[in-house]
Amino acid sequence: MIENGSMHALATRLFPICRSLTGDGVRQTLQILQEHLPGLNIHEVPSGTPAFDWVVPEEWNIKGARLTGPDGEVIADFKDSNLHVLGYSTPVDLELSLEELQPHLHSLADHPTVIPYITSYYKRTWGFCIPHQQHQQLKPGKYRAVIDSTLKAGNLTYGELIIPGETTDEILLSAYICHPSMANNELSGPVVATWLAKYLQGLTSRRYTYRFVFIPETIGSLIYLSKHLDHLKKNVKAGFVLTCLGDDRAYSYMPSRLGDTLADKVALHTLTHKHPGHVRYTYLQRGSDERNYCWPGVDLPVCSIMRTRYGSFPEYHTSADDLSLITESGLQGGLDALRTCLNCLEKNRYYQATTLGEPQLSKRDLYPTTSVKNAAGYYSARLLVNIMAYCDGNHDLLDIANILNKPAWELFDAVQTLLDNGLLRPVK
Repeated sequence: MIENGSMHALATRLFPICRSLTGDGVRQTLQILQEHLPGLNIHEVPSGTPAFDWVVPEEWNIKGARLTGPDGEVIADFKDSNLHVLGYSTPVDLELSLEELQPHLHSLADHPTVIPYITSYYKRTWGFCIPHQQHQQLKPGKYRAVIDSTLKAGNLTYGELIIPGETTDEILLSAYICHPSMANNELSGPVVATWLAKYLQGLTSRRYTYRFVFIPETIGSLIYLSKHLDHLKKNVKAGFVLTCLGDDRAYSYMPSRLGDTLADKVALHTLTHKHPGHVRYTYLQRGSDERNYCWPGVDLPVCSIMRTRYGSFPEYHTSADDLSLITESGLQGGLDALRTCLNCLEKNRYYQATTLGEPQLSKRDLYPTTSVKNAAGYYSARLLVNIMAYCDGNHDLLDIANILNKPAWELFDAVQTLLDNGLLRPVK
């Protein structure tokens, strides 16, 4: 396993690869992730495979593309940026007038200096994407459009890593690998997921089994659900979509559909205590694979912790979402927030106090021997009593931490002390 290097270095290596819903770019990306995670299994799903109301599309691959102007000048070249080509463009090699070309050109008037990311997955067409200021300066004449691509029966590719725990209860971590050269919206998710998996693999014990999936967005989650829905509904206790985790601007929370799952509880608890200025969105502002994981009838307990949410930063879905937008500290912050959530879930239990009435702590050396309010140990003893006061088998540790207005991680040692002294027992 590769242990050296940074998250940003991995993102830098992955950045030039042209990814889409299908194709060799996805395979190449998974093979690189597999170098870090040797247990990552790569699966292929044939074109035409149904996934509920959807079908796996034909496989798209591209070797190159170029748009040249009337004087032979290069307007757009795939070699310069893979965003220059409309995703899933059919192959073309033709000459046409500027008027004929216009329906196949895409730019953003409100972001005139960047290349937009545009796709047409499910309707056959072709196109080029260019900065709007360049678009406005195109002159009449003959243009030549060449796109060397293939669109034919093949496979959708995804990766899966299972890290076993002491129980069959699972935590789902889902990241997508279907966007070309975009750093925060695309690569921060699988990169942080990779480091999170490394962290979990390094633990001496794990209560939960962890299921990591690296999938193309939307169709990938639908395919995965169609293959594993019964198992996931039975075993997944919490889950997170990992995306937009690399910038330094903000922390954000996207709830599950009803916002009342264990994943929601631990995400809000972590952000409230670690990043109280986080932005809280509603499910009506959703935009990633939580759409499918939380759909009625699926109802998996899945939410998202992000840095700046997709669609909320000006560089979103453009060439400006480059490697300068994400930082090592930004990625580390995203990793730390998720790692805190997982540590809290590992420690989270429902407990039952074992005595009727408040126990005598002093005979266990857990209370000061003199009843002076500010005596050494008074406040730590008070914390022990307050924890036990809510250990009725109906409040888990996160509930108790919320009642006490304390981070759950500040209660871990106290709970262990109570367990060691036989004053608590786990009930579920």
